Amino acid sequence: MSQPASHSDSPSSHSNALTYWIFGSIVAAIVIARLFPEFAMYMDVGGELFLRALRMIVVPLVFTSVLCGVLGLGDIRKLGKPGAAAISYYLLTTIMAVAVGLLVVNVAKPGVGTVDPAVVQEHTGATVGSPKSKLVKSLASSTGMSVSEVAGVLKDLPEGEAEKPGMSKIFKNMALMLVTDNLFVSAAETQLLPIIVFAIVFGAMLTTMGSRVQLVTDFIEQTNAALMQFVMLLMKIAPIGIFCLVASRFGEAQAGGKFAEELSQIGWYFGTVLSGLAIHAFLTLPLIFWVITRKNPYLYLLRLSKALLTAFSTASSSATLPITMECTEEAGVSKESTEFVVPLGATINMDGTALYEAAAVLFIAQVLGMEMDFTQQVLIAITATLAAIGAAGIPEAGLVTMLIVLNAVNLPIEYIGLILSVDWLLDRFRTAVNCFGDAIGAAVVDTTMPKSTSASPG
Repeated sequence: MSQPASHSDSPSSHSNALTYWIFGSIVAAIVIARLFPEFAMYMDVGGELFLRALRMIVVPLVFTSVLCGVLGLGDIRKLGKPGAAAISYYLLTTIMAVAVGLLVVNVAKPGVGTVDPAVVQEHTGATVGSPKSKLVKSLASSTGMSVSEVAGVLKDLPEGEAEKPGMSKIFKNMALMLVTDNLFVSAAETQLLPIIVFAIVFGAMLTTMGSRVQLVTDFIEQTNAALMQFVMLLMKIAPIGIFCLVASRFGEAQAGGKFAEELSQIGWYFGTVLSGLAIHAFLTLPLIFWVITRKNPYLYLLRLSKALLTAFSTASSSATLPITMECTEEAGVSKESTEFVVPLGATINMDGTALYEAAAVLFIAQVLGMEMDFTQQVLIAITATLAAIGAAGIPEAGLVTMLIVLNAVNLPIEYIGLILSVDWLLDRFRTAVNCFGDAIGAAVVDTTMPKSTSASPG
């Protein structure tokens, strides 16, 4: 008779040990970046290799995981309640996150009298004129060419103001994002939403075909198991990759010599956004978790620490997806719920990004001395919600979608440069909030799963 495994050999103890190693690597990376910034910058190769290894597995893992999640339901009719619960959760928490973002900025008013107008010009490099003239001046400055030379190259570019996307345009683009005309191109470009839609439809179809597709379903489940084993292998080198990522990024900021100065200039904005993210992560989401599951949300948060630290380090919810799924299942959420909810959440559930975009846009309006009335703030809330759903799970993706929100309330997009100095750091915090929201969603939807397959989280 074999002896029972010791506590130190349990999966949970290995997971805790890896969490400590990841936390230690982040602390060590910051210290190295502070003391030897030039040396730390050379570590970007190791960090990039780790990120590429994670991204390499994202598409096949998402495809097989969503398929296994649907197949695990056993009957297509059972998809209705969990699916509705997942979508309702995503919309509710995103709207609540936006509301928190607007609330903290309205209360703290970080953009009122805290930023020197001269600093605004220095950070944004804002220029006057049409989009074409702004582009010409920007390219001339960055390439060393004369304005006339650049204008000659871009002579066919039309003058006039750029088209501002309206709500109908946003809804249309979101609808088109659901389906792709080439699944392989979407996979190559890591466009996860159409892949998830196809996997859900394909998996639902397989559940109706019974034993005729048993070989296919076995292959999908075995492939998914093999990919998860590959994730476990990547986790063995995660502390090294994370150390390189954090050291190179903080080293770059330290070497520039302006990080502390820039942070002090917009430190009130930084603290306001951070407080909003903290309210959503430590109050809003835990309250939803407790109301639905009646479990301790902070114990659940502790069990997700490895995924949250990885999210902070990579600033990419897509790259963190494999670890988020692993930690969520280890925390007690059923495999079916994890594989169905978390990949979908990594694509459309961006609480932290939505909160950040609403707060940042209102901050820019305050810097410019523009009063945003209730109607305009409602427009910011709706647009930020839609833009966050469309944001890619990659570093700094929120900056791209923020342009939509700025255009919606007629704010000059050039002033986005004002927040760039600290955006890379805030990006890491909001990514961690995004991942925590996905894991909470899996636990919430797990309560709607059939009792025979549902496990109790927390």
